[in-house]
Amino acid sequence: MNETLESNPAALQQAAYDVIVAGAGPVGLFLACELALAGCSVMVLEKAEDPHSPLKQMPFGLRGLNALSIEALYRRGLLEELEVPKNFTFAPTAAPAGVKAKVKPGGHFAGLQFQLDKVDATQWPYRLPSSTETLLMAELQELEMVLARRAESLGVTIRRGLAIVNFEQTPDLVTVQAGNQVWQGQWLVGCDGARSAVRKLGGFAFDGTEPEFTGYSATVELADPEKLQPGRTLTPAGMYWLQQPTYLIMQNFDGGAFHQSQQPITREYLQELLRRISGTDVTITALHIATAWTDRARQATAYHHGRVLLAGDAAHIHSPLGGQGLNLGLGDAMNLGWKLAATIQGQAPVGLLDSYYSERHPVGAQVLDWSRAQVAIMQPTPQAQAVRGIIQDLLNIRDGATYFAGRVWGLTTHYDLGGTHFLVGHSAPNFLFEDGSTLGELLCDGRGILLDFDGNVALQMLSEEYGPRLKYVTAKPQQPLGLNALLIRPDGFVAWATDGAPDAQAIRQVAVRWFVGSSNTLL
Repeated sequence: MNETLESNPAALQQAAYDVIVAGAGPVGLFLACELALAGCSVMVLEKAEDPHSPLKQMPFGLRGLNALSIEALYRRGLLEELEVPKNFTFAPTAAPAGVKAKVKPGGHFAGLQFQLDKVDATQWPYRLPSSTETLLMAELQELEMVLARRAESLGVTIRRGLAIVNFEQTPDLVTVQAGNQVWQGQWLVGCDGARSAVRKLGGFAFDGTEPEFTGYSATVELADPEKLQPGRTLTPAGMYWLQQPTYLIMQNFDGGAFHQSQQPITREYLQELLRRISGTDVTITALHIATAWTDRARQATAYHHGRVLLAGDAAHIHSPLGGQGLNLGLGDAMNLGWKLAATIQGQAPVGLLDSYYSERHPVGAQVLDWSRAQVAIMQPTPQAQAVRGIIQDLLNIRDGATYFAGRVWGLTTHYDLGGTHFLVGHSAPNFLFEDGSTLGELLCDGRGILLDFDGNVALQMLSEEYGPRLKYVTAKPQQPLGLNALLIRPDGFVAWATDGAPDAQAIRQVAVRWFVGSSNTLL
């Protein structure tokens, strides 16, 4: 920061907010919703004036929402606007006797598909979604519009056309300059993407690996599309994929050189590249829109400096292969929102905000390695193709398909929260109750839940101590579950669970860890 904000004569406006969020993409907007739901005042600053962009529309804007993202959106009542079915976490009905079930793809790794019928559903009791719901395809622009409407309905201020150019922080405040205006907030969260101004101005280290390729996504018109192979095609010169007659994706293993050169993508350049990679004389007659990207993989070594935090692509970047980036960012927002809100309100247990980094950084690191592994087996080398063949063999067997499904769908995501029950540290199943309601509906107000399936007297007595952030719910499931009680955090992750008689002292210790603030009262 080259000059103090106080010395800037263009500082025309100041306003106090609990949190200033940089970036009005899905991560920034979802975080703003979480904070506002908990009663915080929030302003979102977005550098782009127009929220509508051709790149956010299909196919470039099409993103796969995994099980964790679907659950997060459902827990805040947002899925109806995306037209997603309600009972998304229950396994599909088996085909009638004598009827051959249609084989459905369950996902892919580096373009290698695994089939749903190969996945062992017993690995995730109560949680296996149907194939169409494990990886819901959502248009990025539609998702942003849904989140923006929700944020504004909760009182969030969204200001567009204002890029953050500077900020300073004291022990109590962050002063932010965007354009020629200045605002103050208690906290600043950078959700402003891979080139995050907040990350750069804040001096966050951003370590990782350099790219192996430049990727291209383009809408084109071809004179002779029949010359190209269907699906993803690896060649000695790279990879191409003609999704539909007009949607083209390519990878050129140039070490990211073209992307770094920032040259314009012309029809002539794209045609030459496509001919070289495909080994054909295919002709591009028109280029409508194109963008370039790489597999550069980096992650901030800290997510929190003073009163400044990072989330989403501001905290981690990687290849878009597999569509993990949006899911990772939404998970950051869901994890951070309730913790930052409790901190702002002076009700956070010691170390609560620190747990954002300790829980989410390992998840981010895993996704970066997942992306690197896909790039490794897409290299146009004999060694990479040999490994690719072995991966395909693994995807064709039950254990292999199940492993990859758990990773792609997000079902194996786990926080180390202690405890011995297999559900602890995992996203809570969307239990269906006798009255037709679901657990997800109970979480829509952003409060934690002590869920009692058996009306246990000890838990009933403890429930009187629970305040506005933790509610006691007794309910009967529609089908036997073999569970007696669970403590579920506001982000929907299980903090404690038991199959037997609840131990009042054990539940109290867990409640203190997550819900007891500096006032020594349950929140």
